[in-house]
Parts: sequence; C-alpha cells; structure tokens
Amino acid sequence: MRLLASPLVCRDAVELVSDYLDGALSRPDRRRFEKHLAACDACQAYVEQVRATVAASGRVGPEDLPDDVVEGLVNLFRQYRSDN
Repeated sequence: MRLLASPLVCRDAVELVSDYLDGALSRPDRRRFEKHLAACDACQAYVEQVRATVAASGRVGPEDLPDDVVEGLVNLFRQYRSDN
C-alpha cells in the first residue's frame, strides 16, 4: 500500500503498525512512519505494546489455557468469520 505524501496522523500510524512490524511497508512509507514515531510518544508506546503482545502471545499455546478460554476464543473466531 502506498501512502499519500502528507504527514501521518496517529490514526493512520495505528493502522500501519502490523505492516511496520512485519516489514511490509515500502521504504518511503516506513520512513514516514518512523518520522511520526520520532515525534509521537503515544504512538511509540503503542508500537512497544504491540511488540510486547506479539512476543508474549508467541509463548502461549492452547495447552497453556483453560478449556473454557480456548472454547471461547474458537467461538469468537467462528463468529468473526461468519460475520465477514
């Protein structure tokens, strides 16, 4: 996705966090994103929270969760898939 040349606002930056962390932004878009991060403490904190969440979730498997939690997550996913 190529972004417009205007500066990013926080709402746009939040929508791009996953692509940024996955390395999926183009070089110009990555630079714009990082320029926004350099000036925005809130977005910097959000990126770090997402990084921490991704790292933590990678260490939790279904066997680590109670059966009712796994069932609830599966049902939530099924509901999401049926709505889309």
